[in-house]
Order: sequence, then C-alpha cells, then structure tokens
Amino acid sequence: MPLYEYLCRDCEKAAELLIRGDEKPVCPACGGQQLMKLLSVPAAPSTSGGGVEPRNPGPAGGSCGSGCACFPGG
Repeated sequence: MPLYEYLCRDCEKAAELLIRGDEKPVCPACGGQQLMKLLSVPAAPSTSGGGVEPRNPGPAGGSCGSGCACFPGG
C-alpha cells in the first residue's frame, strides 16, 4: 500500500497517510477532509553498500519539503 503526503487546508499541518482503495484521506490533527496531495520523492535503495546518511541539498539543491520556501506551511 502506498504512503502519500498531504497538507491539510484547514489546520495547515502535513501528514503522511496510508490510503487504501477509494478511501478519502482525513487529517489526523483536526479531522478535516480538505487535504491537498503533496509531491514527494520516492525512496530508492542505496547501491553503494556504505552506511552513508542521505544528505539534504537544501533549497538551492531542489529539495522540496517542510523547510522549503515552496511549501505552503513553511
């Protein structure tokens, strides 16, 4: 089952939700149903074999998330 990232338009909180079939997503913070699906970066397995942590490229590197200037709640 895929996980999707949503932003609640009522309380402006972001949440990662598991949505099955025709289920309507509901904000876990306020119970609102005015959720906007956010674009997310899919996880990819590392082929390097090392235990290197993923680096955060920051706004100049094209990262989009809660710390990004294009994120409505940030």
